[in-house]
Amino acid sequence: MNTSKYLYEEGKDYQQIDAKVIRDRLKKVAPLMAFEFQEQVKESEHWITIESPEFTAICPFSDYPDFGMIRIGYVPNKRCLELKSFKLYINAFRDIRIFHETVTEIIFADFLQAIQPKKAKIEVDMNPRGNVKTICRKFYKCS
Repeated sequence: MNTSKYLYEEGKDYQQIDAKVIRDRLKKVAPLMAFEFQEQVKESEHWITIESPEFTAICPFSDYPDFGMIRIGYVPNKRCLELKSFKLYINAFRDIRIFHETVTEIIFADFLQAIQPKKAKIEVDMNPRGNVKTICRKFYKCS
């Protein structure tokens, strides 16, 4: 009996592209855009939440699509995220072989660079696959 045909066979060569390469590609094909935030009440925190409930990427282990939801909440400083650019950016992940944790790191790093908010948080909530669910969260200057 050949045991190599059992567990994890499909992942024998799983790899994801280096995160820097992915970020460089995304900036070329779907850069995140911003517009000026016109704050009226300085003594308050204006939280904005953006969700993308139909996020897809490719599992680098199985080559099957992964589905999930991306949620970003932030307090703008001088800029807000332009939503069409966010949609195009998120859709650009559809053909990328990437782990959930790296998705979280890349999206949050690109978002922080583009918007430079006062505070921000991200949640990447992936649908269960094989009875396992992944939720990744990251925070920037949140208490």
